[in-house]
Amino acid sequence: MGTKITDAKQLSVELRNIRRSKKLSQTQISKNVGIRQDTVSKFEQSPESTKLETFFKLLSALELEIEVKPRNANSSHTADSAWSEEW
Repeated sequence: MGTKITDAKQLSVELRNIRRSKKLSQTQISKNVGIRQDTVSKFEQSPESTKLETFFKLLSALELEIEVKPRNANSSHTADSAWSEEW
């Protein structure tokens, strides 16, 4: 089972933790997908400014995929479970 991610910073922390658990350096990840090491670092420090294409390259380098599904698909929607971010 994956981790529920609700914002960009959580996502960058999770991917950094996965990278580290696989004992991969930022340099190794960057070389695997043809981006610069500082791009990986920027994503881990400030994910809000990362291009979507870069994000997918990082997922590929870590052998991960994302799954999109309806929020609260298995529970009733209450005020407490409502999405707190406005986009």
